[in-house]
Amino acid sequence: MPELSRRQMLGMAGGAALAVAATHLPSAAAQTAQDSGTGFTPPPAPIPVALDPYFNNDAIDTASAHDGNFDGSGYTFPGEELPSGQTTVDGIPYLLGTAAPGAKNTVVAVGQQVDLPKGRYLNVLFLVASSYGTTGGTATVHYADGSTTQGDVGGPDWYTNAGPITTPYRYTPSGSKDQSPVSIGTASLWIDPTRDAVALTLPNTAQPAPNVSSLHVFALTLQPAGSGKSLVVRASTSTNSTLTDGGPQSVEATVLNAGSVWLGARDELAVGVAAPSTRTVAPVAIRTLGPGEEQRVRIGIAPKGNVTPGTIVDGAVVARSVGTSVASNAAKLTLGIPDYQPSEASLGTHQAPYWFDDAKFGIFIHWGVYSVPGWAPVGQEYAEWYWQHLDNPNDPTYAYHANTYGKDFNYDDFIPMFTAAKWDPRSWVQLFEDAGAEYYALTSKHHEGFALWDSKVSDRNAVKMGPKRDIIKDLFAASREYTPQLRNGLYFSLPEWYNPDNPWMGHAPRNPYTLEPVPYTGYQAGRDFVKDYQAPQLRELIYGYDPDLIWYDIGGVNDNLHVVADFLNHAKDRSHPKEVTFNNRGGIAAHDFTTPEYTTYPNTVVAKWESSRGLDPFSYGINRATPDNDYMTAEEVVHSLVDIVSKNGNFLLDIGPNFDGTIPQVMQDRLRATGAWLRVNGESIYGTTYWSRLAQVGNLRFTVKQNEAFYISSLEQPGDKLIVEAPVPIRPHDRVSMLGYPHTLDWTIQNGSLVINV
Repeated sequence: MPELSRRQMLGMAGGAALAVAATHLPSAAAQTAQDSGTGFTPPPAPIPVALDPYFNNDAIDTASAHDGNFDGSGYTFPGEELPSGQTTVDGIPYLLGTAAPGAKNTVVAVGQQVDLPKGRYLNVLFLVASSYGTTGGTATVHYADGSTTQGDVGGPDWYTNAGPITTPYRYTPSGSKDQSPVSIGTASLWIDPTRDAVALTLPNTAQPAPNVSSLHVFALTLQPAGSGKSLVVRASTSTNSTLTDGGPQSVEATVLNAGSVWLGARDELAVGVAAPSTRTVAPVAIRTLGPGEEQRVRIGIAPKGNVTPGTIVDGAVVARSVGTSVASNAAKLTLGIPDYQPSEASLGTHQAPYWFDDAKFGIFIHWGVYSVPGWAPVGQEYAEWYWQHLDNPNDPTYAYHANTYGKDFNYDDFIPMFTAAKWDPRSWVQLFEDAGAEYYALTSKHHEGFALWDSKVSDRNAVKMGPKRDIIKDLFAASREYTPQLRNGLYFSLPEWYNPDNPWMGHAPRNPYTLEPVPYTGYQAGRDFVKDYQAPQLRELIYGYDPDLIWYDIGGVNDNLHVVADFLNHAKDRSHPKEVTFNNRGGIAAHDFTTPEYTTYPNTVVAKWESSRGLDPFSYGINRATPDNDYMTAEEVVHSLVDIVSKNGNFLLDIGPNFDGTIPQVMQDRLRATGAWLRVNGESIYGTTYWSRLAQVGNLRFTVKQNEAFYISSLEQPGDKLIVEAPVPIRPHDRVSMLGYPHTLDWTIQNGSLVINV
């Protein structure tokens, strides 16, 4: 019998959220005669809608014609790198505008109403991008009977490189190439398939202007609703991911129920791969799928016989019901995972591993010499940027340092005070475990250039100075012994503020008050910064400590095409292969996930992302000026986590330990309270995916555990009744329950809304 389960958020979150899980279990009473495994009909084809009459912005230029202005500052997409006319993205056909001189080619969303061919549809699929920050808003679908439905539509910032269409550069206002990759992302909006849709009102954002966020719509396509049993397989692709560490290679596809009836256990739906020289070793069973619902499936394959890794074959992802093919999607499939080459094309085939996608919650640790002064104006600056703030006579840090330590006290004089005297790495990793985190990332080296490992490249490290201890070695050893389920990550700043060989701030170290040169303690200068220092240090970390994650920062000069290739190949070729990951700040286009900080995305972003922030109101490193009551509450942590996960993100929550290795009690309390909530409600977080129709409605957030559960989390106390004005996939015989509460809850459908008696 289909079941929905729910639980209230307990612990220090104080019941501030409620999670609803819908677990669909087949029963004879819930099945109908249509669920017999026969009678599938071909799905209706998607309908691209021409947006030419609505184009109001020229976002695309070419080398020969520079007359566009995508972002209000004169930057544009390069037409040479973009498709035009009818093109297919993730299996969906779209109509894109042209880069012809003088042509408009995007719709800046400012509340326009777009006419749609009258019909019954499941959703609208968009190609979108935002300028000056991710943005979006409420879109409205209008129906022939005068009624409406609403949902949120947004797009990732074009500069985050978070989309399926990516260009390696953009054009500047002068028409030159800026070697910064930019991209176009995807979005979707649900439509009620029981009514005839006739129009769509776009969100009301803003006309492009410097430092103003605007949503740009490049194309939209409608997915018509079918009748009876109808299944679509699309966006089929082979990946370089394995289902588990060392497991079978994964092929991914999206399966959409385009029909009007539920598909269930009696349909015996299974999704596999058909291709020469390969066999499906881990097919995916689809036990339940409501009308208009979709699943992103991961299928395990293995080669037949001797197949050279990287061999490309013509194949297909096939959905079968009772052994009969009912839907398929052709695709070029790459068999095996070849060695990664130092090129954007090769590294771009890597993606965030499934462990990272499923983990959802990690701990960031900013710990270094900056932890000694540990000061910044509360809620205004990053305390870990203390040294750089000293460079500015107008910054409050400049006066604070002079009054507290004196003008002759140089930043490197803090190094002996960074003692780690009370540090217990075991207590750290067990705290992360208590918090419910699945991974962590330690600052191996921040912009100050002080390495927390036994670097042979420079004596500016924690073994030669300060703690006189290999921090990374000891932390990783504790994690691998006491919390082996945690994935171990390292942050690495590519540039250094005052490295004499390549100073990010434009000069070598100096006294900020006299401007006289001072030593860059422990560093042997006079070398090639990238070849002789940066890249060798990264390889020390890769081969010496075997991290699961590298969290790059800042970008700048680098040799990361080679270094990342080494990182990925090392993980793949070790005696026990494992999946590793890296972010988008490495100074190259290739990346596994994007990294907004102290902010989140307003809507679902399909490309994997991770939001980071400190428990502090605005600092990653410890700021001892911050009073305890200014830190995030556990309720705020939980709300952030629930919101981020509903939109396909991970939450990397930062702590800033003291110079002696102790973690402030307020930080420990917040982490343990979050863990208490997760122990009750974690199934609505870990291993879930975003709901393809909606991420949120008001204070409600949605997540899905495919084939198992549908979760609704409320960010406020719902009162006696929870009203869910969303097309929740629920059937008459489904059960609703609260997570952490053993009994089922009564529910009804009233005026199209799910109403639950809490």
